Amino acid sequence: MLGDHAGFILAAYGISALIVVALVVWVVVDGRTQRRRLADLEARGIRRRSRRNDGKAGEGRA
Repeated sequence: MLGDHAGFILAAYGISALIVVALVVWVVVDGRTQRRRLADLEARGIRRRSRRNDGKAGEGRA
């Protein structure tokens, strides 16, 4: 079905799948790291500038 180039085609799909999986893992791990860092900053009293004093998100800039 794949002919003479089956090895190349399967290798290309395999490498592509590994790269996609690696990127998904990277994004998940980085998201957890960023949430942990943000929680640490908030625990030390450093707040986000985009938050108002009442805890609601601020208005976006036009």
